[in-house]
Amino acid sequence: MIQRYDLNYFDEYKASYCFVLSSIIIAMKKEKNGSIKTALVVGASGVIGQNLIQYLSSLPDWKVIGLARKRLSGSSATYLSVDLLDKEDTYEKFKGLPEVTHVFYTAYQDRPTWAALVEPNLTMLKNVVETIEKVSPHFQHISFMQGFKVYGAHLGPFKTPAKESDRPIMTPEFMTEQQRYIEQQQQGKSWSWSAIRPSVVGGAALGNPMNLALVLAVYAALCKELNLPFRFPGKPGAYDKLMELTDADLLAKATVWAATDSQTSNQAFNITNGDLFRWSELWPKLARYFGLEWAPGVPLPLKDVMEDQEKVWETMREKYNLNADYKSVSSWAFGDFVLSWDYDFLSDSSKARRLGFHEYVNTEEMFYRIFDQFQRDRIIPSFK
Repeated sequence: MIQRYDLNYFDEYKASYCFVLSSIIIAMKKEKNGSIKTALVVGASGVIGQNLIQYLSSLPDWKVIGLARKRLSGSSATYLSVDLLDKEDTYEKFKGLPEVTHVFYTAYQDRPTWAALVEPNLTMLKNVVETIEKVSPHFQHISFMQGFKVYGAHLGPFKTPAKESDRPIMTPEFMTEQQRYIEQQQQGKSWSWSAIRPSVVGGAALGNPMNLALVLAVYAALCKELNLPFRFPGKPGAYDKLMELTDADLLAKATVWAATDSQTSNQAFNITNGDLFRWSELWPKLARYFGLEWAPGVPLPLKDVMEDQEKVWETMREKYNLNADYKSVSSWAFGDFVLSWDYDFLSDSSKARRLGFHEYVNTEEMFYRIFDQFQRDRIIPSFK
C-alpha cells in the first residue's frame, strides 16, 4: 500500500521553518550591524522611568540600562546607582557604557522654590549629556521629559490649548533652561533630541511625590475606612474646569516613537491621552468605583489634614495586610497642587498625531486600571 501524505502539511511546515530561520538570521544581522539599540533610562524609579523600562524591555531590538537606587522587580534591565550631581561619579559609572545609543532622561530633584529647581536639574542633565558624549561613540539621541510648566501652567491661567510653538515664559524655569542647553549643546553634533511634554502622568509606581492616581486611591481608602463620603477636596473653582492627563504606558510608547522616528528629530511634542474631562463629571464616577457615597466638595488642604491619618493607615496595613507604609503612599502636596487648578489645563497634542503617533487612552478607564493594580499589589484594600 502506498502511504499518502498531505502535501499542504509539508508546505506549512516548510513555511514555518523558513520563518523561524529568517527571524534568527535577521536577529544575527541586527547584532552584527549594531542595530540593537541601547537605552539609558535616567530616573528609572519614577512613574515615567519605570514604565519606560518595562516598555523598552518588551521590544526585541533594545538593551536597557536604568539609573536608579534600586532595581525594578521583574525587570531584565541592568541597573546602576549614580550621583548625577557629581560629575566625577557620573563619569566613573558611565565610562563602561560605550554601547549607549539613546538616553531617556526623566530625572528630577525637588526644591522648595521654582528658582531653586534650576541649578540641580540643569546640572544633572549637563553631566549626563557631556559624559555620554565622551564615553559613547554610538550616541544617537536624547529624549528629555518636560511638562506644561514650559507653558507656565503651574503659575496660573495660561493660553489653552497650549502648543509646542508657544513662546517660552520668563525664567527661572528649569525645563526651559534644560531645552535651551540641549539646543546649544547639539549644534554641529550628529546626535538629536526630543522634548516630551505630558500632562499630569497616571501610573502605578510608588515612591514618587507626583502621583495623582495614588493620591485619589489612598484618599478614597481612608474615606471608606472612616465611613466618610468621597468629597472633592480641591478648590471649588477647579471642579468644573477642563482637564487632561497622560497615561504612563501611552507616554512610554510616545517617548520611544519620538526618539526613533525619522520625522521627529530636534522637536518638542505634547503627549496626552487624547480626551478631556471635568472633575465635576468624573468625581461621582470615581466614588461609585470605590463604593463610596458622593457628597459636595469641601476645600481640604490634604498635606495638613492627612498628617493626622498615619495611625489610621497603619491600622489598615495590619487589618488588610497592605504592603506600603504611609510615607510611601503620601503625595498629598502634589494632590493639593493639581486639585487647586481653577483654570483650564490642556494642550494641543495634534502635532504628534499628525506625524504618526496615534495611540489613545480613555482617562476614566486609565484610573480604574491603575486602581485595580493598586489593589492587586495590596497598596490599598480591595474595593470589590
